[in-house]
Amino acid sequence: MKQDLIAILDLGSEGNSRMARKVRDLGVYSEIYAHDITEQELRALPNLRGIIVNGGKNNIIDGQRIDAGPWVYGGPTPVLVIEHDTPRAEKHIAALPATDDELTAELNAFLFDRCRADKNWNMKNFIADQVESIRRQVGERKVLLALSGGVDSSVVAALLIKAVGEQLYCVHVNHGLMRKGESEQVVEVFRRQLKANLTFVDASERFLEKLAGVADPEEKRKIIGGEFIRVFEEEAAKLGKMDFLAQGTIYPDIAESGTKTAKGVKAHHNVGGLPDDLQFELVEPLKYLFKDEVRACGVELGLPDSMVYRQPFPGPGLGVRCLGAITKDRLHAVREADAIVREEFDRAGLAGQVWQYFAIVPDFRSTGVKDGQRSFEYPVILRAVNTVDAMTATVEELNWPLLHKITGRILAEVEGVNRVLYDISPKPPATIEWE
Repeated sequence: MKQDLIAILDLGSEGNSRMARKVRDLGVYSEIYAHDITEQELRALPNLRGIIVNGGKNNIIDGQRIDAGPWVYGGPTPVLVIEHDTPRAEKHIAALPATDDELTAELNAFLFDRCRADKNWNMKNFIADQVESIRRQVGERKVLLALSGGVDSSVVAALLIKAVGEQLYCVHVNHGLMRKGESEQVVEVFRRQLKANLTFVDASERFLEKLAGVADPEEKRKIIGGEFIRVFEEEAAKLGKMDFLAQGTIYPDIAESGTKTAKGVKAHHNVGGLPDDLQFELVEPLKYLFKDEVRACGVELGLPDSMVYRQPFPGPGLGVRCLGAITKDRLHAVREADAIVREEFDRAGLAGQVWQYFAIVPDFRSTGVKDGQRSFEYPVILRAVNTVDAMTATVEELNWPLLHKITGRILAEVEGVNRVLYDISPKPPATIEWE
């Protein structure tokens, strides 16, 4: 069943994500598009029922005020304009609602009175639409999936298995930046339990050589993203002709990597890190979903809770938690500290209650005392946050006994560490990860 669609055009608003979520909460599917979408692209959108022009303070590009094309305002599709005051928009304009209730009322009237949209946004319909879309895009050809074992790539794998079955070839790459025991677990679950067509590649030394001496986080992400593609191209050559590369890209990845009206927070390896000479056509069925929606999709697909509600883990892995230029001693320290944090959260019954928790090791040292002598070693920074969609996050208020227990274990069991800190910064102004 094709779901009705509301297109949100980004004309410099900082609230595009909020608008998209609000429309979906009211039962209608929404997607965010650039302000300069062409008439052909706009008319090609399936089941388009309405357009929201979402204006804001970032509406100047290269010294010029941006606007949507005349085909947006003069076409047959109903338009709602929020806080955007060009002559083209005049007859459609609505003031920016001051409260959430006012926004809900405004959207209700637009969606159901003017657009006559149906409340048919749900995961069952979304999956049906995506399966149809994947089959139409892929046809009889083969798809290569970068399977990290995280939530996003696992849900993509389930969708692709449902859509194209044995045309899917999964590749799991150990880039040397995985959590403790992670690659072994991926192989166990996907190859042995789910019987996926899985190739395992140990490229850890290759990645670490490429990253040697690189301290800038954006450069690290781009190196990791680019090297992933090189590895996949090599594996594709071994497996036969591969036309498509599937990725677990989700909407926060795209938003944080930057848009035409907003600078990026950070380049995600599967967005800003892709090389210009990419040899594949991308398959990204989750790219308009938020994190909680991805989990709901996984549940609807029948994936086990242990997979669906697994700890989020960035594509660059521990590479963005070993801050600055990666060294083997700090990489070992962050891997061991992270394992302790996850083990103690699980023992404390917090594994299913706190959204994300992990350890970070920065590239500086501090003075301490060990065995009665001066030490000059690294700190470990702990992070635990709660969020719905990864666009904002609050800090979990851990109790002191748990913090003391984790601290004691890290200081006793992790070599080269003499200090443990707890990061209590929300997002924004901080991000969830440090790099």
